[in-house]
Amino acid sequence: MTGMTRTTKRTSSLLGFLGPRPQKPDELMRVVNQTRQREIGARIAIADHGPRRRKGLLGRNGLDEGEGLWIVPCEAVHTFGMRFAIDLIYLDRRKRVVKIRHRVGPSRISGSLRAHSILELPPGTVAATGTQPGDHLEFHSPETPTAC
Repeated sequence: MTGMTRTTKRTSSLLGFLGPRPQKPDELMRVVNQTRQREIGARIAIADHGPRRRKGLLGRNGLDEGEGLWIVPCEAVHTFGMRFAIDLIYLDRRKRVVKIRHRVGPSRISGSLRAHSILELPPGTVAATGTQPGDHLEFHSPETPTAC
C-alpha cells in the first residue's frame, strides 16, 4: 500500500459513495428519484456512524411528509420498539433501487443482501412517488436546486 492504510481507503471509498455531505450533523439531505423526476424527501437525515445508526427512528412518534433517514452502509433494518409503520427503499452502491417494502409495521425485520444502504420514509412515500426497483436516486444538499 502506498501511503494509504486499509481504514483510510475504506473511509475514502465511503465518502465517495455519500457524495456531497452536509457540513453540520444536524443538516439534512434532499433525495430525488432521478428516473421519475420526483422528490422523495427534502429533509433526509444521515445515519452513517454509531450513535445515529443505533438510535435510528426510535423514540419518534412518526415521520412527517418529506422526512426520512438514510442508513449507510446497511443491508437490513428492524422496527422493534417503533410506534409507526415506514416505507423502505434499499439502494445499491450506485444508488439504484434494488428492493422496496411498503408500510413495514412495528416489530418486523427486513433486509436485502444486495443493498448497501436503506432509506426509511413515511408510509405511502414510495407509492406517491412511483419509485420502483431499478430507479436511480440522487442525494443533494437541501439548497441545491434540481429539475423535478
